[in-house]
Amino acid sequence: MDNNLIKWDLELIKRYDLSGPRYTSYPTAVQFDPELSPADLVATGQSSADQTSPLSLYVHIPFCEHVCYYCACNKVITRNRKKAQPYLETVYREMAQLSKLYSNDRTVTQLHWGGGTPTFISDQQMVELMLEMRKNFKLLDDDSGDYSIEIDPREASLETIRVLREIGFNRISLGLQDIDPKVQEAVNRIQSVEQTAAILEEARRLGFRSLNLDLIYGLPYQTLEGFNATLDKVIEMNPDRLSVFNYAHLPDRFRPQRHIQEETLPSPETKLAILESTINKLLEAGYVYIGMDHFAKPDDELAVAQRTGNLHRNFQGYTTHAECDLVAMGVSAISQIGSVYYQNEHEMQAYSNAVEANSHAIKRGVCLTQDDIIRRHVITHLICHFELDKTSVAKQFDIDFDTYFADSLAELEAFSKDGLINLNPDSIEVTPAGRLLIRRVCMAFDAYIPKEQNTQRFSRII
Repeated sequence: MDNNLIKWDLELIKRYDLSGPRYTSYPTAVQFDPELSPADLVATGQSSADQTSPLSLYVHIPFCEHVCYYCACNKVITRNRKKAQPYLETVYREMAQLSKLYSNDRTVTQLHWGGGTPTFISDQQMVELMLEMRKNFKLLDDDSGDYSIEIDPREASLETIRVLREIGFNRISLGLQDIDPKVQEAVNRIQSVEQTAAILEEARRLGFRSLNLDLIYGLPYQTLEGFNATLDKVIEMNPDRLSVFNYAHLPDRFRPQRHIQEETLPSPETKLAILESTINKLLEAGYVYIGMDHFAKPDDELAVAQRTGNLHRNFQGYTTHAECDLVAMGVSAISQIGSVYYQNEHEMQAYSNAVEANSHAIKRGVCLTQDDIIRRHVITHLICHFELDKTSVAKQFDIDFDTYFADSLAELEAFSKDGLINLNPDSIEVTPAGRLLIRRVCMAFDAYIPKEQNTQRFSRII
């Protein structure tokens, strides 16, 4: 994508900055049904999946020693490291069960450990977990896979980074959020720049091929000047990818956020100024705007995939692995198998009991209809590539595009008049002014969102 095609239009942003899904799936998790039979979900997934395609594996490790007040992840706050092993034993049992269902000697081209804090577990436990994964699934051993892990620099020694490289990881993602001590104290995450830089330096030395840093804007006491200082330091650290997330303050839904005083949050105007400055700084530093809140260097696989039309999006965000079924393990983990999504139990005890009793831990899920599949294709293509070939969609799904999406196109007329998109006879193009609002554009194709009202189930778009 040409970085010059990012246009900041404050009036449009304010007008269209509603709440909306991030579209890591369609339908979104809001549509997952706890009444559906787990056995039916598994059977439908198996029958609709390509049993010869590669696999993507995810393991959720929920433990954190400290609570970060902004966090909305499913986590267990504890300093008792002994809690990890019983949980891992349960994951191993679930892994063996899932292997029988889905492995079929399929190559694992993508692997991710998330949390929580995956590096909460010991180096030896990480070695053990990877051995169990290799025992149950066909992992690559030539370093050609996309094997990543989330790291808290406060919870990872340089020796840990060496262990992770030895057992097969070649990508890491580090949480940083902000380097301002006042902001860090307000969100209960004290983390020195030196800690983060040391991890990045060691990872580079060991040959990790992609290093990602996570930042958050909209946190307590953040200012434009302060966040610019964070960005300057981050650019100096030279990560391959950057995720710059918008903090969504939803204390009624996420208990840790009740520690954050609303009056300490930056104003909407300051947040927008921070975002505009962030985009400009990163583009000037040579990063490519992938979409939404993601940036990557031009030679990064994400940027290359976007240029070649191969970028995809799933529960792990932007990815290059559209062909993979996603098999997820652990408490609250979400799998995507064929035309099925399902999520594990959210509570630790319920998860453990389910694995023991049922040979699965499924709490809720959804079987995609043909309409879901068509709309998923449209939304995914727009959110990844900012354009859509209507003729191609019509041919692929044997529909008349304009008739099928008549309601969506009627809604998009207003977007077109406001300059967010170009509605052409055979295509839809998101304009430079519309790219920051791509989630809002995609919502026009979402059959589950009432068109006449906004919903607070989701974070704000910007």
